[in-house]
Amino acid sequence: MLVDVKDRLDQRQIYELLELSVFPDPDSIVKVLNEYKGNPRLHIQGYEDNGEIIGVIGYETDEDRVATIRHIAVDPDERGKGYGRGMVLHLLSAADPERIEAETDEDGVNFYRSIGFAVHSLGEKYPGTERFRCMYVVEPDEEEDD
Repeated sequence: MLVDVKDRLDQRQIYELLELSVFPDPDSIVKVLNEYKGNPRLHIQGYEDNGEIIGVIGYETDEDRVATIRHIAVDPDERGKGYGRGMVLHLLSAADPERIEAETDEDGVNFYRSIGFAVHSLGEKYPGTERFRCMYVVEPDEEEDD
């Protein structure tokens, strides 16, 4: 089950999960935490299982109904069990976007491919690191076609 963790960002468990998807620098983590705390367009939710947060997804929504995944991470011991996919599916229903976008590196690109995102290389944005733009366009419901 996903729960809003914006008011729990100071908890070690949330910090450590977010740290998995942010450049490993304490200043970078603090900056990201402050952005989530101070920007109402930024949302961060945690995947709670048996009272423990085992994954987080942070995203931004805009007026064009685009949801941009800024951070997604699952506890390494819990990976491969569908939690990441579940968080993205929740984002689809909660934010009701027309499109979901994300930027990732080579480590994360296969996750996005496996759940139906189109992937395009952005080249080497940082020395030695290829980045990828991942996009999922939401299909309109058949009911809306009538």
